[in-house]
Parts: sequence; C-alpha cells; structure tokens
Amino acid sequence: MNVSFPAFFHMWSERMRWDVPDCHWIAVNWLASRGDLAVLRCFRGFGKSTILGVYNAWRYYDNRNYRILHQSESDPTAYKTSRDTQNVIRNHPLTRGMLPDRQGTVEQWWVEGAEDFRNASMYAKGILSNVTSARADECQNDDVEVPKNITTPEAREKLRYRLEEQTHILVPGGKKLFIGTPHTHDSLYDEVESMGADCLTIPLFAQAHRIEEDAATRTHYELPFTPEFVFIGIHKGARLLQQDVDYRLSGNVIVFSEPPDTLVDCYAGCAWLDRFDRAELLKRRGETRTINAWDSQYQLHSKPVGLVRLNPDRIREYAVEPEIRFGNGVCTMWLGNVQIVGAVAYWDVALGKIKGDASAFSLILTDARGHLYWHVCRGLSGELAEFDGDDKISGGQVIEIKELVMKYQIPRVIVEVNGPGGFAPKLLRQALKGSGCGVTEEFSVINKQKRILDAFEAPLSTKFLWAHTEVLDGPMYDQMRDFNPLLKNQPDDYIDSGAGGISQTPVRIGKIVRISTGGGRQNWQPGDGSYEVAVNY
Repeated sequence: MNVSFPAFFHMWSERMRWDVPDCHWIAVNWLASRGDLAVLRCFRGFGKSTILGVYNAWRYYDNRNYRILHQSESDPTAYKTSRDTQNVIRNHPLTRGMLPDRQGTVEQWWVEGAEDFRNASMYAKGILSNVTSARADECQNDDVEVPKNITTPEAREKLRYRLEEQTHILVPGGKKLFIGTPHTHDSLYDEVESMGADCLTIPLFAQAHRIEEDAATRTHYELPFTPEFVFIGIHKGARLLQQDVDYRLSGNVIVFSEPPDTLVDCYAGCAWLDRFDRAELLKRRGETRTINAWDSQYQLHSKPVGLVRLNPDRIREYAVEPEIRFGNGVCTMWLGNVQIVGAVAYWDVALGKIKGDASAFSLILTDARGHLYWHVCRGLSGELAEFDGDDKISGGQVIEIKELVMKYQIPRVIVEVNGPGGFAPKLLRQALKGSGCGVTEEFSVINKQKRILDAFEAPLSTKFLWAHTEVLDGPMYDQMRDFNPLLKNQPDDYIDSGAGGISQTPVRIGKIVRISTGGGRQNWQPGDGSYEVAVNY
C-alpha cells in the first residue's frame, strides 16, 4: 500500500535528521490534499523548494507515470529543484532504484517504469523558455514572479502570457501549483487566488500591527494583541526594541517614554522561532532596503519590493463635486466645506490611438492652504478635432475638453506642445471661442521622469495631495505605483498630466466661464490675471 505524503515526508525528515517546525507540517498536509489550482505563499527562508523536492519524489512513488512540468524564474533555478528531486528519489527508502543511473539530464529525466517516452517524468525550465510541445499531469510555478520580470506592466503581461501556455500543456484533470512570495502590488498570486484557487498563506508573524500616522506626537498606543517583537525603522535605521528598556507594556497598551517619531512594527506569533530568533530577525530587517520589501517577503503583502518613489496610498481620497455659490455679490467655488481659490487644467496631447500614448487631461484645484485636489484625470480619444460641413469644430478631443471646461468652470487650459501638441492649442482656442477660457502653451524641456518626481514627491510626502475617487479608480493609480524613474519607456501619461497641473502656479482669475447675459462676469476666485482668450465679435 502506498503511503501518504506526510508519512513519506516524515521518513525523509527522519533520515535527514530534520527538526521539522509546525509551519512545515501545515504546508506538507496542505500539499497532500490541495485542489487542482493552488497557491502556496510562505515567507522567505521557509524552505518551500526543499519541501517541493520531497513532494515531487512522492508523486513518482505514488504513480510512476506522473509527469511534472516544473518552472521557475530561469532555467538554472528550475534545475535546482529537479536535482533536489533526483536526490530524494535516489536516497529515500521507498524510492531507491526508481531513477536509473546516467539516464536523462537535470533538465528532463524519466523514472523507472514510466510509459511515456516522449514526455519526461520531470521537465524543468525557466518560465520564459519555450515549453510548447510538453505534456504534463502537473505544472509547478516555483518563484516565477521575481523583480526582473515584473518591473513594468508589459513584463507582467509577458509573464502571464507564458503561464497561459500551461493550460494547454496540462492533460485533462491536471493540476497547477504556484509557490512563492509576492513582488508587486499587481501580484500574480492574488490574480490566481481570485480565480478560486485553493490557497495557503504562512507569514512569518501571525499577528502584526503598524504604528505610523501618529508616531511623531503620541507615546501610548493600544494594540490588538500583546507584542513579542517590536521593531522601529527599516534597513540602516532598523532596531529591535527591548521591553522595559525601550518601551513598557500595560496589557495591550505599549508605552514609549517619548514619541518614536518613526515607523513602529509590532509582531507576535513567529512561525519558526527556533530559526528566526531575535538576532536573525534584526539582521534581516537591517539588510532589507524598503518596508515594502519586508512586508512582501516576510508578511506576504502584495507590494513592490523596490524603493517606491511615488506611493499613491499617500493620496487622500474625496468624493464630492465642486459647487459654485453666489452670495452678497460674490461668486465662490466650494469643495464640500473647503473654498477653492485656484484651478489648473493640463492637457498632455496625444493622437488618441488605441495602442498609442494616452491623450491625458487633468484638473487640479487648490484651496487657500495650498492643498491640491486632483479632480479630473481622463484619457481623451479620437481625432484632436472633427469638423462639420461648414468647417466648424463639431467633435474630437477639443470638444471633450470644452465640455469639461463648462462643467467645472475652468478658467485656463495649459497645453503641452511637445510632439503632436503643436497644433492642439489653435484647435482648442477655436473650440473654446466665446467661453472666456484661456489657452496657454507649455513646451517642456525638463526630463519627464524628473518633472514627475519634482511635482509629486513633496505633496505625497506631506500628504497635502487629494484626489477624487474616480481619479484613484482610474489608470493613474497603477501608473504611479509602477513608476520607476530609471525607465524611459513606461506608461506614465496620466501621472505626467497631473504633474504638469501641479507644477503650474494655481490660477486665480476672477471670471466665470460663460458668456454673461447681464451684470458683468462673476468672480469665483479671489484673484485676477490676463490670458490669451479667443472671443466672438
């Protein structure tokens, strides 16, 4: 009678004299009974690939005709698990003799008794390698998501395209297994989980609580559990605090002698305390460059592991629409209970083609405190302008902008005239003729990556940038999250238009954008200015 995988694993661990932690037994029992589509997320240093090698050997012990396609981020990495599986087969008491000497390679090999001589028992390849002709009963993806193949949305799409091939490689009733740690906010593992996968997630700490918002002002914090480890900072500034020296506990309340004035992480329930003792934890925390990398690799949150220059989570959200009020002979604009005193509209022109750059339009509102409100971030489509039989503009991107100008009473639109934007200002002035809205041309000579960083870093760091819910739900969020200042070719049209609006001094022009029917123009902004405006005479 064939033994179960836990029994098979126990025999191997006895032979190897392993002291198996509880978290490993959780993974072993899950692997023995998991579903056909499954995701195993476990912290770095867990030893997941070692367990997988024993699991593969058990699969061949249980069924000598079983075929596994094992893929990792590269060929050499995939070969490591293949080689480890061979070692278990040759040395496990139940599988000795199943692997003939000098038969096959580390890339592909057959166990004794396999009946399919075309498709190997184990076929190990990198995820970007060609495996089109393979057939398998199980496809394994061991750490296929790594920093080098998820840097841009295009790279992540290429990874998913390669993974799609496994659907056609699997025989009916086959299994897919994904094992790894997330490396980006748009993680592959989250996507597979959303497809109904059987998931097991084992973070390094079962309980976690972060103190960040009030760290500069408070000394007492109520926690949802009693912490066993308390860290401050990350990388070079990381410290592992000592109870009754750096802090004291009163039940679930942690008390500092003075505000910590930095990020504080409280943890409890370490999954592998014998290996991850205080010294090892402090070493790893100190050598982890960013808090996102720590969260993703040890707590398994879907975050990019690199240094994020622009974090959209620091944008403050609102959902109200601006309102223009008239009273005591004065016209004012309000966003909820906040008076708006300035507005900048910025158009980063593109031709609106399906596969081209986005023609992005942003509207930035400003209050008297200098807070910024990103109210519109929209992609325009189609031709720059469409004309009727009388050569009057009747459609196109400029008409879309005109509708926004009238809806939000925008006093001026700044048009970036680089590239295809050279003809756009003239067309926009013609479309806006008679509205009272000015058009200003902007030719940018600053490196785009630098311009975006210069515009956003200060508002994000001090959290005085707000954005409407529709803006945050749009493509802007992902573009900001993915933004890498070292890359020249990346989707950044929407954040570039927002950066253009933020970089401009808020307009304080006292004219309502419409043709007045009497009583002169009304003022909603407490300022004035003059701009080039097309009018009808």
